[in-house]
Amino acid sequence: LLFDVGLGYIKLGQSAPTLSGGEAQRVKLSTELSKKSTGRTLYILDEPTTGLHFDDIKKLLNILDRLVDAGNTVVVIEHNLDVIKMADHIIDLGPEGGDKGGYLIAEGTPEEVSQDGDSCTGQFLKRGLARC
Repeated sequence: LLFDVGLGYIKLGQSAPTLSGGEAQRVKLSTELSKKSTGRTLYILDEPTTGLHFDDIKKLLNILDRLVDAGNTVVVIEHNLDVIKMADHIIDLGPEGGDKGGYLIAEGTPEEVSQDGDSCTGQFLKRGLARC
């Protein structure tokens, strides 16, 4: 299962503190994937693609699709446009981070958010979706 989540390079017995935050999340995800699914689990992932090669991002997206197809809910906090454009629903918060952010800027499908002129994410999505 570590290969499925893009962690095939992890060595048996590797110390947990040497893992990045994204790697640690994916280790936990692979543990969850090894359990019997109830189809009623909420998964929350914070930037799980950090440090991943493009091919490993595809593997991770396939895993997330499998979780959703099994009836689970997956919430991903992410800045990677390849991940964002694959979402069923986007909630774009901003306009910036910290005390200058946290406000709802746009929400909807990637196509809907790409049409929102107030959304920086939408403007980047518009360019990215045009290439699909």
